[in-house]
Amino acid sequence: MNIKVRVILKKLSNPRVRRRLKIGLCAYGGVVMMGLLFKLVYDIGYFNAQSFNNDKNAELPITHPVLTIESAQRIVSGALKEDPTNPKTMVNQIIDSNHNLSTIIIENNTLKKIAWIIDRRLFFTGDLFNDAGYNLTEGIEHQYNIKRDDH
Repeated sequence: MNIKVRVILKKLSNPRVRRRLKIGLCAYGGVVMMGLLFKLVYDIGYFNAQSFNNDKNAELPITHPVLTIESAQRIVSGALKEDPTNPKTMVNQIIDSNHNLSTIIIENNTLKKIAWIIDRRLFFTGDLFNDAGYNLTEGIEHQYNIKRDDH
């Protein structure tokens, strides 16, 4: 083992080997420094982008949009593929303007029905049951004195 260390020290004392070793170590150090610089620049850019997104999200309103009769009429006309300027099915009343599930009363040829709008997009007129199994459509029809067309 002692002989190997002497051989290595003897080779390192050669000026040509020392110069090559210095060049190699400088190149290796340069690559490490560039990597650290790129990492630093990326982290700063990522931090700025995240703070920009946080600022943008902070500016958004927290309130939920309110369903109006005009917007409900557009949803119903679009779902039934009617002419929005002259619809056959009219929205008479908004019973519940919840942002997830809204209850409306529609009228078509003097026939009134309970309809549901889900997430301001989907419209349907079928029966809706709650988690206990009660028919919510029948309850609202009874509350607002609306006769069912199937009875």
